[in-house]
Amino acid sequence: MRLNRLLGMALQRLKIQLILSVIMALGLICRADDIRQSAGQPGHEIKALSDSEIADYLEGRGMGLAKAAELNGYPGPDHALELATQLGLSPHQRATIERLKRSMKKAARLGYWLVRDERRLDLLFAEGQANDENITPLVQRIGSLEAEIRLVHLRAHIEMRKILSADQIKKYERARGHGGN
Repeated sequence: MRLNRLLGMALQRLKIQLILSVIMALGLICRADDIRQSAGQPGHEIKALSDSEIADYLEGRGMGLAKAAELNGYPGPDHALELATQLGLSPHQRATIERLKRSMKKAARLGYWLVRDERRLDLLFAEGQANDENITPLVQRIGSLEAEIRLVHLRAHIEMRKILSADQIKKYERARGHGGN
């Protein structure tokens, strides 16, 4: 009886987490679509960012921002999940990495603000309105957002060292071609 009750509670928590994840994903998709639509309008493109860079920021992708970690034995959550079978991840490790990955959605929220500010900066120049007074706060905010996005990714790699065993990290490095023994 107690086991059934505990399983029921665990399933209920999983359902709630799934619903919240879907809601967050839908919100991010709507934001991304809004930005992509306005980016495609004449005069609203961002000349300093490619379409793929915009999509990467809006979706919170790594974009190589955590190379210092990745290339020095700090695995990334996405790649670890892709290599789950090769690494022999336990169900607990997999669930922990999934939670860590969900927590990284902060990078997508920050990416939204970065793309918005890049668009504003581009418009100031495109409209001939750029001056030191109006570009300085934008550039400083963009720089701060870039740093925060990078920190989200680097911190996730640090957390991964706490989740995986030394043997799993070596397997990860070999699978990713980083020369681990």
